[in-house]
Amino acid sequence: MAEQRRFADAESLGPVVRAALGAGRRVTEVERLPGGSKKGAYRVVVDDTETVLVYVWNRDEDYWQGVLPQGSDDPADPFSHASALDLFEAAARRLSAVGVRCPELILADHSRELYPGDVAVVEYVPGTTLRVVLDRDPESAGRPLEVLAEWLAAMNACRASAFGKVAIVDSGRSSHGASCPQVVLDRALREVDEICAREERAAQEGGRLKELLHTLAAPLEPRGTSGLIHGELGPEHILLDRDGEPVLIDIEGLMYFDAEWEHVFVRMLFGDHYSRLSNPDLDPDRMRFYQFAQHLDLVAGPLRIADTGHPEREWFLGIADYHLGQALAFGR
Repeated sequence: MAEQRRFADAESLGPVVRAALGAGRRVTEVERLPGGSKKGAYRVVVDDTETVLVYVWNRDEDYWQGVLPQGSDDPADPFSHASALDLFEAAARRLSAVGVRCPELILADHSRELYPGDVAVVEYVPGTTLRVVLDRDPESAGRPLEVLAEWLAAMNACRASAFGKVAIVDSGRSSHGASCPQVVLDRALREVDEICAREERAAQEGGRLKELLHTLAAPLEPRGTSGLIHGELGPEHILLDRDGEPVLIDIEGLMYFDAEWEHVFVRMLFGDHYSRLSNPDLDPDRMRFYQFAQHLDLVAGPLRIADTGHPEREWFLGIADYHLGQALAFGR
């Protein structure tokens, strides 16, 4: 039986909206936006037709709870579960400082007195996503792609001597791990075990997959600094406002890390449009290693979420199946 989850409605979000917009405001419409698996995103209309977006972080909104590996709640792990208001606030501050636009933060509340969860009220960006534009009319995507290329360059130029989540590094704390490649290697080796225990196609290939990971990681030396990366940047994470200007969302995973990790994901998600975003200074050996590791991650993660009551379970299973095929074919 699927877990019963309690989502927000006009009544429960009333105190949040009044705290953000004024005591006399009344919620007239609430729509829970589809697609989220870590936090709830609600389009909220108030009585004078002003519209805001409310993010909610609690157990009911987070489908990953109960299926994550041990230690995934430790923010000192660069790849720990990126679902928390403090991560959102730290990321928003850092992105603003480097000139990357994300939705304006109106209210952040950790008290759980307004709502049974951490909440943020942010600017609602009417329009569409870059994914929709690229699918329907790619010729009109020139401006947002140009801005996104500028953002990627600005983020990579924002250097830190440590790596890890922005909330950790910017507060002077340290992340686990000796280097970015070592963190990825350790994680990928654990994911091979997880995948082999669940997928018959992989069960006989575990030794070869691990050997290939070690081989690809062997020549990679630690770097002295790391730049900013979004962590899972795809065209669905770029909103376009009414003027066609881009806005970056789902920012909680922002961290200092190798740019190659970001670009491998961007290359997969943007396909033929990646040439507008590529960076000629990236290390091809890191790109190859991270490509393989991301195929493994995109098997393990979707298989975990498929064990929950997420409404898009079959979509996640399709992702896992595709990337398992890519991982098994890698290096052959």
